[in-house]
This record gives sequence, C-alpha cells and structure tokens, in this order.
Amino acid sequence: MGYTAVVDYDVGNLMSVNNAMNYLGFETKVTADPVELERAEAIILPGVGAFPDAAAKLLRYGMMQELRIQAQKKPILGICLGMQLLFDQGEEIRETQGLGLVPGKVKWIETSLKLPHIGWNSLTFPNASPLFAGLDEGSYVYFVHSFCGNAADLKYVIASTDYGISVTAAVQNGTVFGTQFHPEKSGEVGMEILRNFGGLTR
Repeated sequence: MGYTAVVDYDVGNLMSVNNAMNYLGFETKVTADPVELERAEAIILPGVGAFPDAAAKLLRYGMMQELRIQAQKKPILGICLGMQLLFDQGEEIRETQGLGLVPGKVKWIETSLKLPHIGWNSLTFPNASPLFAGLDEGSYVYFVHSFCGNAADLKYVIASTDYGISVTAAVQNGTVFGTQFHPEKSGEVGMEILRNFGGLTR
C-alpha cells in the first residue's frame, strides 16, 4: 500500500493532520520534496496563515506546478488555507494567483457576524460527494477563518454552512477536494471525512 503525502511548506498545522491519518491507519509522509508528491497515492495540502505568503512558499519549494500536475493523477485534499490555495486567486492582503484547480476566487466573508469565524457550524450538502459518504446533513465541524472560497459555479460546492451568509465549506473538482473547516479538529465527523478521503485510493 502506498502513502499519502502531507505537504510541508512552512505553513503549520501539519502534524495534527498527519497524526489523524496515522490514527486511521493510513501511511503518510510529511514532505517538502516535489518528487515525493509524484510517488504518493494521494496528497493533503494543509495550511494556516495568509494566502500570499503560502503561495510564495509553494513556489519557492517547487510545489505549485507539481501540485497542478499531480491533481490530474490522484486525489488531493486542501484543508483551510490549503483549500483556499486550490482556487484561481486570493484577495487576502493583495491579489495572488492560486493553484487554479477549482475555478473561483477567495474573498473576505461579507457577514455582519464577528470575524474571524471561529467555532463549530453545521454543514449542508448541495452536491453529493464521496468525501461526505455516511454523514448526515447538519453534521458539525470546526472552522477558523475570515476568508472563504467563492466558486465560479455552484457545481463545485459540496458543503456549505451559515455564518450570517452562506459560506462555502467544501469544494470538489474531479479528484480535487477542499475543506474550509479542519476535519482533524472536528471529532468523529472529521475522522470520517479523512477516512473517506483515504479510502479513495483503496
């Protein structure tokens, strides 16, 4: 059985994701080497921080183009900032190009509620996805963010949540997946989501 590469590009939150996958019985490799992405069966792109800094680090490590190549071959899961980087462009601090794997832009959440959005919110599933197999509508997951993805077409949105407005909680384009929330911090619901992702290669 192969491994899931957890991309290390100095943007934090790596080990909690890695530990969660290991707990579920999936072999992982935390790596900053683009060659390891080619060898992996699946890839997780975690991240906490600002979009422009993260995009610059992906470029520096030679990961930007490699992730685009690997997205055509195997499942990829972006988590939090990792999900935002899947989009064409981010507007945090300044306009910055993303990976272009999910059409759309990342924008400030236009809500009357307090930002950053921190805490547990329930999910609705506008489009079916294997990422949420076995989960009920209304399942709660944990968020920490002030920006969110705005997909160019609602067909890419596989989960949303309400935070004064409808906020994109998860996206899918083929075998490219993204969750704005943190599955590794979302209890059994989050474990089931990671289990579903890991099962895509089995």
